[in-house]
Amino acid sequence: METETFIRPNNKSKKKQRSPLLTFLFLFTLILLFFYFKNFISPSLLPLSKKSIPIIPRPQQCNPTNRLQGKFMWYAPHSGFSNQLAEFKNAILMAKILNRTLVVPPVLDHHAVALGSCPKFRVLEPNELRYLVWNHSIQLLRDCRYVSMADIVDLSPLASYSTVRFIDFRAFVSSWCGVNLDVICSKDQNIPSPLSESLRQCGSLLSGYYGSFSGCLSALKEDCRTTVWTYKKDNEDGALDSFQPDDQLRKKKKISFIRRRKDVYKALGPGSAAESATVLAFGSLFTAPYKGSESHVDIHEAPNDPIVQTLIKKIEFLPFVPEIINAGKKFALQTIKGPFLCAQLRLLDGQFKNHHKATFLGLKQKIESLRQTGQKQIHVFVMTDLPMANWTGSYLGNLAKDSDAFKLFVIREEDDLVQETAKEVMAAGHGLKLGSVSQSSAGIDKRHYPQSLTDVLLYIEEVVCSCASLGFVGTAGSTIAESIELMRKHDICSG
Repeated sequence: METETFIRPNNKSKKKQRSPLLTFLFLFTLILLFFYFKNFISPSLLPLSKKSIPIIPRPQQCNPTNRLQGKFMWYAPHSGFSNQLAEFKNAILMAKILNRTLVVPPVLDHHAVALGSCPKFRVLEPNELRYLVWNHSIQLLRDCRYVSMADIVDLSPLASYSTVRFIDFRAFVSSWCGVNLDVICSKDQNIPSPLSESLRQCGSLLSGYYGSFSGCLSALKEDCRTTVWTYKKDNEDGALDSFQPDDQLRKKKKISFIRRRKDVYKALGPGSAAESATVLAFGSLFTAPYKGSESHVDIHEAPNDPIVQTLIKKIEFLPFVPEIINAGKKFALQTIKGPFLCAQLRLLDGQFKNHHKATFLGLKQKIESLRQTGQKQIHVFVMTDLPMANWTGSYLGNLAKDSDAFKLFVIREEDDLVQETAKEVMAAGHGLKLGSVSQSSAGIDKRHYPQSLTDVLLYIEEVVCSCASLGFVGTAGSTIAESIELMRKHDICSG
């Protein structure tokens, strides 16, 4: 978004003269902006405008002599970690159904990329969403902060499941784009021009700005406004979905979209135009129930396909890597030392910031029920986005004051446990152990990734909450709470 600076004339002065100080500040600001854009934002990685997209001949990646062996699937994750994980599960399922190797993405910064509202039909176009994800992924590499989803989520049970294939995004990009990514992680923020241009062209190609290329790339245009993906529901293929934009929304937004239910195997599998492509690029794969329908992916069972049905059960719960689970267990056993209650209180983000009373109500009720059991001191692990400095005057502040009745526990990002776990996760490098394309042949040296510690606080907190023997109180509507409930269901703290 562009910002404009206006210098207002002094109304008390008869002559409209510009102050020397204001002139200096204006020029100084321009100089700062120039150096910022020059050193910190690579123009070649900025989103393309439609007018700047040239018509190109068949890309070198699409030439038979340069084409990768195998078939791959890429998609555009977005929003917070829990949403990204939900998309990742859908991507695993789609890749299996379509018999493609899944490109495992990085963990994106919280809300660095957002889709928009599917129910209100205000979403980013698939091409734009893919390019934003591409840019952010490259930025994570530049900042030496890249962490693969496979570094956080344990994929070893699935990787050993012979019908599921994965490749790390870095290894895929190195091979597909023909670049060496070892030089991209640099504190001086400068990417060599040839590499920068190669990445820009490659990102534009994969995003679909140049369109699809037969036998090489199929960049899908389907999104939640037009399509609900199904699998082996023959009577539904091509049918109208039950949720459509209402007349008021159609007139207000001039919407012409019609949502249809499509069988993903029939549309993109054998015999389809997309099936022959080396790379199949989806946009968002996030889905959620809304008014009796799924927003984008409606594949919850596959009774006619035992292998896919088994996979659906396997991906219902994907645990964190051992380094993270061990850290959470360690905090529960060695720091809290005994039965405790977990309170996950989301108070500052999105819709939750206006519902503090409702968020605290569940905790109050649970606390009262525990006090009636006669416990002298109740241990409570608090997982919240509200800084401790702001607890005063809130229900949390009241609990903290009553140290005789309650003992509160929190984990901070600077704690030794968190820092040591981050180092262990980085050293393990699970992401770069994936793939049909080896990291060495792809020009990847895991010693270079990353140079900055990854943030593992959220994941450790979720593990601790899953170990709470006195119960769990989560924020209604929070995907984090849903994740913790799933972990508790699978009893990851046993053993």
